[in-house]
Amino acid sequence: MFSLDQLALGQKALIKSIETDFLPLKLIEMGCLPGNEISLLYSAPFKDPLYFKIDQAHLAIRKEVAQYIMVKPLLDD
Repeated sequence: MFSLDQLALGQKALIKSIETDFLPLKLIEMGCLPGNEISLLYSAPFKDPLYFKIDQAHLAIRKEVAQYIMVKPLLDD
């Protein structure tokens, strides 16, 4: 398990836990919740912000916020 900011480009993972004290409510409303699948689609220069797909939503998350989201990588089938 590692933080979301360490996800590799194109890698898929399962959100395991979030620290809600540091996470904007908007991210939670858009599906950034434990149990949901997330994948990294694009990384801006200097890896900030990071562009993810969570279920059917696409959203950009700042690197400093992504550090508070813990994920478990999914193995490709």
